[in-house]
Amino acid sequence: MTAWLLDTGPLVAFFDRSDADHRWAKEQWGQAPVPMLTCEAVLSEAAYLLQEHAGLPGNRILALFERKVIVAPFHLEDHAGPVARLMEKYDDQEMQLADACLVRMSELHRDCCVFTLDRQEFQVYRRFERQVIPMVAPD
Repeated sequence: MTAWLLDTGPLVAFFDRSDADHRWAKEQWGQAPVPMLTCEAVLSEAAYLLQEHAGLPGNRILALFERKVIVAPFHLEDHAGPVARLMEKYDDQEMQLADACLVRMSELHRDCCVFTLDRQEFQVYRRFERQVIPMVAPD
């Protein structure tokens, strides 16, 4: 089974009905294998965006943990070096910490795809230096 690595955009769009990608995100969530994997950087970004831009409580995300829909097995402490190297490599792209963590996670879970709204960014990023990262993203 292909694991889905959950990025910030689809997580926010799932809850925020005013988000332009809400409908698409909800459809994809219905097809996603459970649990989806993510990292704490994604969760932090999503909680902030839900609260600041959508006026929704960021704790809605926690219900997904309780139901085992998402899990966050990635520990930045264990991967700080590789994540820092990714951010340095893609400095010209202004790579965010959450994206670097997801790229690193894609190296750890070879049979995966990144569930994202950031198609353009993830088309540029490479895992293992040269490999394209499979993704689920809107056209």
